[in-house]
Amino acid sequence: MVEFEDLDKETVRILRNAFTAFESPEKKGVIMANDLATIVEMLGHRLNDQQQKQALREADPRNSGELDFESFAVYASRYVEVEEDAEAVAKELREAFLLYDRDAKGYITVEVLRDILHELDDKISSGDLDLMIDEIDADGSGTVDFEEFMEVMTG
Repeated sequence: MVEFEDLDKETVRILRNAFTAFESPEKKGVIMANDLATIVEMLGHRLNDQQQKQALREADPRNSGELDFESFAVYASRYVEVEEDAEAVAKELREAFLLYDRDAKGYITVEVLRDILHELDDKISSGDLDLMIDEIDADGSGTVDFEEFMEVMTG
């Protein structure tokens, strides 16, 4: 059986993002166990009814109805496919950047980046977006070049 300590940083990062999206508004550090199948589906794997029941037995052996991050991560890690090919990631990000850099100027505006980030997570508050943009555009130029964009998208 996989232990939490055995999970690599990228897998934990991916799972933390998924967990946070389903965490209760009170931020109690748990998700509802019945959200597990939905999260696994978001990771690209559909569980049938029998597999869902088995997943709940494995991830929530006490049948509490809640999963803390560690229990969730240990179970869900088997469904995470970490992209190992940094060159492929860079190529995909370059193509995405070029879609937004329509005039081929070598940069996008912070307003465009704000729209992209909002599309990726529509629950980000305006204040959080402002903080992210300020950090990304540290020189205050109002633009983001590909290297800055890549840093944002890959963390």
